[in-house]
Amino acid sequence: MKDWIEQLATPEWLQTLIWVISIVIIIRFAFIFLIRGIQKSKQDKDSKYKTKKILDAASYVVILFALLIAYSKNLAGLSVALGVAGAGIAFALQEVIASVAGWLALMFGNFYRTGDRVQLGGIKGDVIDIGVLRTTLMETGQWVDGDIYNGRIVRVANSFVFKEPVFNYSGDFPFLWDEIKIPIQYGSDYVLAKSILKK
Repeated sequence: MKDWIEQLATPEWLQTLIWVISIVIIIRFAFIFLIRGIQKSKQDKDSKYKTKKILDAASYVVILFALLIAYSKNLAGLSVALGVAGAGIAFALQEVIASVAGWLALMFGNFYRTGDRVQLGGIKGDVIDIGVLRTTLMETGQWVDGDIYNGRIVRVANSFVFKEPVFNYSGDFPFLWDEIKIPIQYGSDYVLAKSILKK
């Protein structure tokens, strides 16, 4: 009878798996409700966007910690191997780590926001999205005259924040500078031309 009851009991690995799946679902739903609450608040769009991105990344970090706690017994022998492998992984993923650090600098450093016109690494355009690894731009210029969209979407690594200058054309000043060139012939009545332009 005792053997039969033990056979009906749920194995330990299945209990751990059910616990992990339920914790992941609870964490994701909790963060989704938090994000929806922030979307309904009266903050400006930029603050909502940054908070949503940070909460989304934080939810994955919390899930990772929950997984580490659930499987901590199995990871005890791997700590030395993970420490040695960590150095190699850090070297191999240095560009990714620099991009994540760049994303943190963008979130808290006020370099640029979505909607700003910027120049990153020689590419000029309007910021569409600021991801964890890359910033997405709607490119302007190049083969198109003036500041008109040329139809290309460009993704620039966030590590550019540390490597090259970041030009923000509309950061603290909400307008873009532009110019209209009107050729006036030498010897023309420039006073009349000025009055016509003012009208």
